[in-house]
Amino acid sequence: MADRLLCETDMAFQLFDWLGLEERLSGSEFDGDTARSYFDLSQKLAADQFLPHYKASDNQEPRLVDGQVHVLPEIGTALAEYRDLGLFGASFPEELGGMGMPYLLSSASYAWFAAANCSSIGYTMLTGANARLIAAFGNDAQIDTFARPQIEGRWFGTMCLSEPQAGSGLADVRTRAVLDGTDQFGDRYRLTGNKMWISGGDQDISENIVHLVLAKVPDAQGDLPEGTEGISLFIVPKVLPNGDRNDVAVAGLNHKMGNRGTSNCLLNFGERQGAVGWMVGKPGQGLRQMFMMMNEARIAVGFGAAALACRGYLLSVDYARDRLQGRAHGQRNGPPVAIIEHSDVRRMLLTMRSYAEGAMGLCLYSAALVDRPDDADDMALLELLTPVTKTFASEYGPKANDLAIQIHGGYGYTRDFDVEQLYRDNRLNPIHEGTTGIQALDLLGRKILRDGRGIEVLAQRIAQTCRNADALAELRDAADALRATLALVQSTIEAVRALPPSRQLDNAAQFQTAFGFVVVAWIWLDQAVAVQALPASSSTDSTLRAGKVATCRSFFASELPMAAPLLAQVASGCDITQTADPAQF
Repeated sequence: MADRLLCETDMAFQLFDWLGLEERLSGSEFDGDTARSYFDLSQKLAADQFLPHYKASDNQEPRLVDGQVHVLPEIGTALAEYRDLGLFGASFPEELGGMGMPYLLSSASYAWFAAANCSSIGYTMLTGANARLIAAFGNDAQIDTFARPQIEGRWFGTMCLSEPQAGSGLADVRTRAVLDGTDQFGDRYRLTGNKMWISGGDQDISENIVHLVLAKVPDAQGDLPEGTEGISLFIVPKVLPNGDRNDVAVAGLNHKMGNRGTSNCLLNFGERQGAVGWMVGKPGQGLRQMFMMMNEARIAVGFGAAALACRGYLLSVDYARDRLQGRAHGQRNGPPVAIIEHSDVRRMLLTMRSYAEGAMGLCLYSAALVDRPDDADDMALLELLTPVTKTFASEYGPKANDLAIQIHGGYGYTRDFDVEQLYRDNRLNPIHEGTTGIQALDLLGRKILRDGRGIEVLAQRIAQTCRNADALAELRDAADALRATLALVQSTIEAVRALPPSRQLDNAAQFQTAFGFVVVAWIWLDQAVAVQALPASSSTDSTLRAGKVATCRSFFASELPMAAPLLAQVASGCDITQTADPAQF
């Protein structure tokens, strides 16, 4: 069953042959054999403990009873085994109780679990990101008391940003934090306010929940500062270190179209005397600190979306090979053929694979960058690619799952087949951790127009890939096409710079879509170059090589050409959305 979660051959190729994981392990206590053993363990645990309750977690949503959220018990059982194997802390340094594993390897492991049961494994993603933020910005007492239990997997974590009246407009945060003294954890505050859309906001499968809460400290007159500069970050546990229950209450549960096993809560802080919380770092630095957790979560969302797309693709391949329907083109009689013999089905499978494996490749590449914090170029490129990684995977992963339903026909939209649930689960990801529009503003406004270092590094690496492809006759045309489209991207950026500042981001979403095509085309071309270096020693290697090159060609033929008209619209400064009268809608 595990081999139908993700393609083991492809994942091994991407990790070991394309990204050179073994070389990256030099100087650490991990080697290639250890990495492969961990790889195998992830597959087995995902298949044995997480996949069996995939449908049950969808059918039996979390319940709110007397102020306590109850989730499917099987989720807790699976996560307990995950914890007992030390996997919560896999990527944390040993001095914090972790394994010191490369982020790339732990992320690849996460992908297996996301493919098996995205809602159950979601608790671990939030917990790891929460603990990593506290470890980065908290004091020693905060790290020991609040981060270490999460690294051990005994406590879970959340992020509390959005509010009912503000959503993603964090400048309008109204949760207030009033100083209440100082203790061994630092400045202690009382928080009052409401937080919405809190994944994992409450459950009954961990000993405690550590909430990281954005709030504002009022001035001497009791007024909250305006804008985002006045936002600070606070550790607010469900259960206080002395064992008392904190003033945090579940006001309600959100019932979602997918990803139902992960509870999603409206939380009230301070219904009585105020929820006790401790400031992390300095006042006014909350949003900057929270971006560390959000960026990690954005890459994780990308992994989840890519994993769901990959699983949908594999299920569709199996179905298309087994399902007999229709005759071969030009034949009216004879037995029906497998639908994979029909050209339109093969078109959909190629499209699915180009989206799914392309997204997974981009996620793995981004994870590999995380492991090089001392390389300035890699960090600049990671900053650039983070919104692209999240957005391409979360936009085109659901498109792949949509095609999976189409291939399955009427069976595809019944609950008897997993592709229906995979689509619903994945459709949430374009919204998770910032909508596509928010990512577009981040990409064009902050990562390119404000700081162009990342795009310079990307252009250098694309140029190197194209030079490598020039030596391979079947990839030379693709290299030329990528160079030409990158040139359009660069000229479009200059055209946007020439626009009035108030109009530069009007077409950010179109730019991001086009840019995503270029980045994933580069990922595909780089993989197609790498796969050519594999020895032709087995049928598996030959099949992998042929499949990678064919899918690369498909992406260049069908997807990359869509970038040019989008870039033309951006470069023209199209103002149709700005000039449309709201009264017309």
